[in-house]
Amino acid sequence: QVQLVESGGGLVQAGGSLTLSCAASGRTFSSNAMGWFRQAPGKEREFVAAISWRAGRIYYSDSVKGRFTISKDNAKKTVYLQMNSLKPEDTAVYYCSSTRGQTTVVSLYDQWGQGTQVTVSS
Repeated sequence: QVQLVESGGGLVQAGGSLTLSCAASGRTFSSNAMGWFRQAPGKEREFVAAISWRAGRIYYSDSVKGRFTISKDNAKKTVYLQMNSLKPEDTAVYYCSSTRGQTTVVSLYDQWGQGTQVTVSS
């Protein structure tokens, strides 16, 4: 099991920035990649970004490409999501997740944090 703890959410005006952090602990050696997902009220959870621990391969959803940046600190076992040019439609609970599988196979992400709320006001 991998334990994940997110932090950094909050309220920000449109056009502003926030940085989320996700600290991993436990059996982190079993994790191949980390991802950020989000779920807005009344909507399904959607993929946002992912990064592999070893190769550092990075993937983004089209909706955040060019605005969000995912990064990692292997020594701290922490993954970050820098969010710039935030829009009201980015409002959601953001979840950190871990997978032992391929970075881009969303269905294989099976370890989840508790989530952190991001609210973007217009």
